[in-house]
Amino acid sequence: MKQAFKKTALAVACAGGMAAAMQAEAANWLMLQGTEPEAAAGRAYVWGFIQAQYQKDNSKGDDSGAENTYVPPMMMGPNLTSQQGFTVNRARIGVRGTGMPIDPKVNYFLLAEFANNATTSANEGSTMISDASITFNHIKGARVRTGLFKYPGAEEGYQAVQVMDYINFTEVSNQMLLERFPNAEFTDNNDSDPATAGYQNPTLDQARRGDLNQFDKPVGAFRDVGIQVFDAFNIGGNGELSYAVMVGNGNGLNFADNDDNLDKYAYLSYEMIYGGEGPKREGLKVFAWKQTGTRLLDNTDDSTHNPEEYDRRRSGFGAKYLKGNWRATAEVMKGEGMIGVGPDKPLFDQNGVVSGSPATCHGSGAAACSGADGSEGKAKGWYVEGGWYIPNSNWELDLRYDIFYRLADDPGPSIGPNVGKSFESVWKTKTFGVQYHFNKKTRYTFNYQARDVETPDYAADTGPNAVMDNIGNRWAMQVTHVF
Repeated sequence: MKQAFKKTALAVACAGGMAAAMQAEAANWLMLQGTEPEAAAGRAYVWGFIQAQYQKDNSKGDDSGAENTYVPPMMMGPNLTSQQGFTVNRARIGVRGTGMPIDPKVNYFLLAEFANNATTSANEGSTMISDASITFNHIKGARVRTGLFKYPGAEEGYQAVQVMDYINFTEVSNQMLLERFPNAEFTDNNDSDPATAGYQNPTLDQARRGDLNQFDKPVGAFRDVGIQVFDAFNIGGNGELSYAVMVGNGNGLNFADNDDNLDKYAYLSYEMIYGGEGPKREGLKVFAWKQTGTRLLDNTDDSTHNPEEYDRRRSGFGAKYLKGNWRATAEVMKGEGMIGVGPDKPLFDQNGVVSGSPATCHGSGAAACSGADGSEGKAKGWYVEGGWYIPNSNWELDLRYDIFYRLADDPGPSIGPNVGKSFESVWKTKTFGVQYHFNKKTRYTFNYQARDVETPDYAADTGPNAVMDNIGNRWAMQVTHVF
């Protein structure tokens, strides 16, 4: 039995190592993350990965006023206290397997995060459990997974992060899908210093004090606690149809629910398989997904703690292609409600922040204003990316273009000097990437991001553009090792 277990564990380890090291795949993440190979699953397979990086942001503060202005897109996450530095951004270790020989139809997945990133920083760097789920494979066509795990959704968030071909997410995924949960009580966009009230000039010193990062909960990390029914079916020999429906708390990595509402998720994909199997198989995959739910938000700048419910909807569709040394992906996404805006995301409201906005846009006067309210706002975006693994070498070239419309179709303020000027901002990013694969488990990645951000209804260096015009380019390098 020991010999059999060793052989099984070795087979799973090899399969897991290839899954983690392969950068270009039309993988079925629904099945790869939720199930175990029927013929090669062990009782306990220990695995993990480390990512160490350096990033440098070249943004400049707004120098039109008395002090330079710095906002989160100009600073390095998750702490937002510097524009450059080394960090270990991910260090995860987990165990997965089945209940064999007691019941091979039951499998589990457990993963913990030890590094400094947006999942741990809100808890002062403590270790976070990012995945803890059990899957029951007893019903053909309707597998059941329950616990904490990645919800079915956008390809960029659904894929295993250790095989992501880029260091940073696209803006549409980062700002619209990688959810920041609002603090239980209203959190203003500034510290208590009267000299900086209104956050017209958030300075670099404020950033270095940590005033730009006021979240007290971890990001959602594309995960939720709930129950999911899913499966995949062969169609016509070379086709595979996959589906998933899920109900969850809508509270991210937090194990407990924070209200009486549940989020609903739906996912459907079809892939024409060209050859291969598992994470290395070649094919063309098309997919669509949708999420609906509500969030509690105290969005009133007064002494009354009065959280209200706001709808949150996200949806998208896309395609991924892999054949030979070539890879290509495209995805379109949109969202309604709970769109993060402003210098500090817990506010979800840009009114009263942008120079020239009327002060009555907060508190009891909020009803007199319209525009720049992300709690009921809209957003949309898309990206297209591709990669080429240079034949007979260890080098891979990557190119990505993404565009994000934040506060799409915003009507602008209804009073004040900027009546009717929309706060819709457009974020365009070109990412140029190079990867060098030392072996199947270790690689080096370099990215250069050329960023262009503006609010079209405002002239250069006025209104929101006084800050956005100074969001500069960013470059980063990262080493990934899977074990």
